[in-house]
Amino acid sequence: MGRIAVIGAGTGAMAAAARLAVAGHRVVVYERASTYGGALGRFERDGFTFDTGPGLLRVPAVLRDLFVKTGKEPLEACVDLAQVDPSARHVFADGTEVALPNASRAGVVAALDQALGAGAGERWGDFLVRAREAWDRTRRPLLEEPLWPNWQVLADREPYPAVPHRRMLRSRRAGTLAEVGAWELREPRLAALLESHALAYGLDPRSAPASAAVLPYMEHAFGTWYVRGGMRELARAMYERCLARRVEFRFGTPVGRIVEKDGRAVGVELAGDPSAGQGSATAAVEDADFVVAGVAPEVLDRLVGGAVPHGGDEVAPQRGAPSRLTVLLALRGGRPAGVAHRTVVHTTDREEELERLFGERPGFPAAPTVTLARPDDPALAPDAEHEAVTVTVTVPSGLGVFEHDVERVLEAARRAVPDLRERLLWHEVRTPADIAEATGAEGGAVPAPALAGASGRLLHPSNRTRVPGLFTVGGWAHPGGGLPHAGMSGALVSGLIVEGPDFRGSQ
Repeated sequence: MGRIAVIGAGTGAMAAAARLAVAGHRVVVYERASTYGGALGRFERDGFTFDTGPGLLRVPAVLRDLFVKTGKEPLEACVDLAQVDPSARHVFADGTEVALPNASRAGVVAALDQALGAGAGERWGDFLVRAREAWDRTRRPLLEEPLWPNWQVLADREPYPAVPHRRMLRSRRAGTLAEVGAWELREPRLAALLESHALAYGLDPRSAPASAAVLPYMEHAFGTWYVRGGMRELARAMYERCLARRVEFRFGTPVGRIVEKDGRAVGVELAGDPSAGQGSATAAVEDADFVVAGVAPEVLDRLVGGAVPHGGDEVAPQRGAPSRLTVLLALRGGRPAGVAHRTVVHTTDREEELERLFGERPGFPAAPTVTLARPDDPALAPDAEHEAVTVTVTVPSGLGVFEHDVERVLEAARRAVPDLRERLLWHEVRTPADIAEATGAEGGAVPAPALAGASGRLLHPSNRTRVPGLFTVGGWAHPGGGLPHAGMSGALVSGLIVEGPDFRGSQ
């Protein structure tokens, strides 16, 4: 079989590497960092442990399939996977709170009716029915198949079956997620609940297509899951599965360029001694039959010596996506009983937040929407008398973060943890600059999942490129960002290499 060079050791890259190795290929992964996992990072200090990337897993079937297809041990035998219940607690601008049960339509309807008033739950339940229809229409082309050559069909058709909205003797249908909230949910707190799902992925609900309704549907239908010991354990399990399949990893080994011959990718040139310069005598070339790049578009630009090999009639790489700020909190005092794993504290000024995040003059919101992760996991704190809390905020990419911005985050978090100031021992901050340093993505941008509609603006480039033998994998390639999407990209790349260009996805 062939020799495969994989650039990067993120989730998508490791998913592809394991599948390709099972198919009989010799796979070598080149990772410039000292470890594996990509966005699934970990920070440890004074006995506290924090996830610095995704804190929950959705659509676990994607990774279950990976582990079934690459070995005898299933996912649950390799990690301690636990369903989170409630799925989330929401604290709205007016102080109203609601805890939503995990993967229970009846439970969610009842909780919303009790917290927001009779009828609120039914409207949300009806919305989920329509969101399911959008999911059914787009699931296969957006997750399970290589990007269609006629991808414009996905770009031009809005799969969400919006309800006609009559106003001034005219009927209109929602075209954006914000319009779905305003016209169909008709309750500001329900609209905020809906929009928070888009905001978590760095999407502006005012311009995100109505098909973004699949984001809350995925959480509702497949639940939210946590890996005990921290989500980094999932990266560890994937890495060990790769090793078991004889994938070779070379850490601290940056790739300087992708080598082409006669218009085809035929290997990688290692960067060698950074002080010697690219193309120096210290650089080594490693031959490969196929190259799989799990890197940001800006990095791929450099590796191919110019523009990313997508363009023309193809989907162009996304640029300028928002980033995230993460604040890690070490607290004295144990985790109170009954606390939700995840709490979303909504902004008190929606318009100001959206303008600061997505307007022409980006900046840090005065009252940002923040998400607190408070896992019921003794492994994350030094003892039962302490608690590790992670707070995440969507921010513009490239944004400089100052101490007064962190103070705004802490103030928002106090709405969920009133005694936060008294309990705080110390905090650590991970900024967009830290993400940029780790991933190479300009400004620390974080990719969003692929969505239909919106003229293709939220699709991602095909895993195939214009350079034969070169494929892209991970969050910046089809089907986009998020753990399940990255895992599926690995399956698609493996299928395209093993079965050839006629591969149409798993059945």
